Amino acid sequence: MLVLLPPSETKAIGGGGAPLDLDVLSFPELNPVRDKLVSALADLARDVPASLKALDISERQVDEVHRNAAVRTSATMPALTRYTGVLYDALDFPTLKKAERERAYERLAVASALFGVVRGGDPVPAYRLSGGSTLPAHGSLRTLWKPALEPVLREADEFVVDLRSGAYSSLAKIPHAVVVRVVTSEGKVVSHFNKAHKGLLARAIAAGRAEPSDLKGLVKLAEKAGMRLVPTGAKTADLITD
Repeated sequence: MLVLLPPSETKAIGGGGAPLDLDVLSFPELNPVRDKLVSALADLARDVPASLKALDISERQVDEVHRNAAVRTSATMPALTRYTGVLYDALDFPTLKKAERERAYERLAVASALFGVVRGGDPVPAYRLSGGSTLPAHGSLRTLWKPALEPVLREADEFVVDLRSGAYSSLAKIPHAVVVRVVTSEGKVVSHFNKAHKGLLARAIAAGRAEPSDLKGLVKLAEKAGMRLVPTGAKTADLITD
């Protein structure tokens, strides 16, 4: 099972792991693009004004540029503890039991502008790069990632659940994935609490001993966790918030 989560702009700082080693990341087929982007991001960091413009951040966030400069040498930590924000607060990885954490590392993955996709346990550094960013040396990330990432995810011999947000969904289409929306009981798409509910679903998937192999199994898992997941098609489902 592979559950694709959206990343977060914010990252936890520090870490206890060795510096970035692309060879230990999942999906090694993506390493040529990963290496190209890591180098481009570190090189761009030498020019602070250009970095601020490309990353669409303010001078008050210049520390993000400094982190990009050290992307190859700074400490790493597992992806599920590196990414922060509403979804990851709801997932609340640190409070999972040991067996649940192991399942989270294996079942959950994070869509990444820099790494394409990494499993939850993959060690990654702090960095700043968004799915909609354009790097001066390479252009849009969609142009770089689509031909490399799409085949890898299409060929994934797993039940894929797609919880990605728009910018990251555009980096690779996955025809066989089940796409989950968060909606109200009236069918209105939820925006403000969207990530929180996706985080709760991700937590339920990590906590469940049974590993769903299809949409029917995912619906059962969600129901067991007290959540309403309603199929709306062969590959789509709505997570009802109320």
